[in-house]
Amino acid sequence: MTITPSASSTYPAWIYDGTPIEDTFGDGERAVQFLRWLKHPKSKLPGKGFQLDPWLERTVRRIYGPRHPNGSRIVKTVVLLLPRGNRKTSMAAALALLHTIGPERVPHGEAIFAAADRKQASIAFKEALGIVQARAQISGAVKVYDAHNSAKKIVYAKERVTLEVISGDAGTQHGRTPNFVLADELHVWPNFYLWEALQSGLDKSDNTLMVVATTAGRGQENVAWEQIEDARKVARGEVLDPSILPILFEADRDADWRDEAVWYQTNPGLAHGYPSLDGFRRAAAKAERSMRERQSFKQLKLNIWLDQSTDPFVDMEVYDRGAGEVEPLDNEPCWIGVDMSTTTDLTAVVAAFRDEHGTISVKPHFFLPGELLRDRADRDGVPYPEWAEQGYLTATPGNVIDYSAVTEYLAELCARYDVRELNFDPHFAQPVMAPLLEEGLPVLTIRQGWVTQSPALNELERVIVGGKFRHGGDPLLRWCFSNVAIHTDSAGNRTMHKGKSTGRIDGAVATWMAVSRAAANDNHASIYDDHEARPGGFLMF
Repeated sequence: MTITPSASSTYPAWIYDGTPIEDTFGDGERAVQFLRWLKHPKSKLPGKGFQLDPWLERTVRRIYGPRHPNGSRIVKTVVLLLPRGNRKTSMAAALALLHTIGPERVPHGEAIFAAADRKQASIAFKEALGIVQARAQISGAVKVYDAHNSAKKIVYAKERVTLEVISGDAGTQHGRTPNFVLADELHVWPNFYLWEALQSGLDKSDNTLMVVATTAGRGQENVAWEQIEDARKVARGEVLDPSILPILFEADRDADWRDEAVWYQTNPGLAHGYPSLDGFRRAAAKAERSMRERQSFKQLKLNIWLDQSTDPFVDMEVYDRGAGEVEPLDNEPCWIGVDMSTTTDLTAVVAAFRDEHGTISVKPHFFLPGELLRDRADRDGVPYPEWAEQGYLTATPGNVIDYSAVTEYLAELCARYDVRELNFDPHFAQPVMAPLLEEGLPVLTIRQGWVTQSPALNELERVIVGGKFRHGGDPLLRWCFSNVAIHTDSAGNRTMHKGKSTGRIDGAVATWMAVSRAAANDNHASIYDDHEARPGGFLMF
């Protein structure tokens, strides 16, 4: 099935339109012939031949054909976004072997197949090893190192070319000088360290190649999102960089996930029998009944990049509409929410301002111990050091939070703005609350149970969905919101939590405290003032 994409789409129409692909010196043809010569142990073709379907052949020709006059490859980075089940691992293994024993090999060269963890690396290695062992001419020419708990390698002994499979938990890889790197399932790499080590290694030599082969992921504060977003800009023509080849099979976020035409557009293998169309239909039927299954279907089968949480509080596309510049707020009344952390974790302060039209603008700021920035960046998979340099985060001296820095920041806010309330989650907050109370500042506490949180979340959701929320595009606050999952009890009461996410939600917690108080204060009254009983004997709080 052929889909005609819109002019603004990132869809790789050139794979199907039959246009000529430059093959300057015949390298594209040699690469294709090598792959056709390979065998695959699970192939259903005669003689177990490697299945090089037309979409894949066009891809290979586009990578290896176009050359500079000196013979070096024009394409240096391939970004292949491909849904699960389209034989991405087989393709990756074949390309790795092309650089190990095929015409793209370099004597004494180093090819690397990099994965997030040992399990994924083992799958990749077995795939490459199966192809090697399927043809006697190859297995007789290489040495295989596959001992338990040691480096897994395939070595072409004649020219001492090595293909090694490494994982993200294998420690530092600095010092390597690879000619070829295949970054497998980049969306699950836990941090930037392995990527940076391999990229810097490729930069040491000419005519190297990085191939990113991944399914869509979740969240935006990760290495995969950065690479995919950059490739999208190239695909749309916003960035002119012929060294990057984007091959992005992804459905739009608002595409009809039930439409089989969308399935075919985003899964190039479907036209050739993989993945199973019946399996697709069964998965779609489950997705009709389950939000969790639907999220999985969109991410893994249609390559729709999702938000971090599996049970999100708000659609992050809707949230992002509030990313415009926040107007000067010096003369506006202000309500502040503070979510204090343990002494070694993230503390969030969010100041909320409500204008006469009901629009709420927030000014967030965060604190982390300076000596733990890299450690926490590694744990959470986000660029805390970069955010600190950009001013979104204060790195306090030492390896614990400097409470005085938080206290001073809050006092500065009170001096600058017309602060009506400083609302704290009382956990861990006493060292900051006490000096502020001594200064006579309006310090209050909000406990985190559903009695206060559920109506506050309703108010926060109302202003976000209604386009009345301005956050200025703060990346750390956005990350916190993308991590939020919602628990709803049998009575419909809602509370925030992290779900299975390892990310922080502190900024979102401070935001619901601040925004709910700003939204409630048409008359600038406090929920902590004494209230008369409502008719019927029910107290307001």
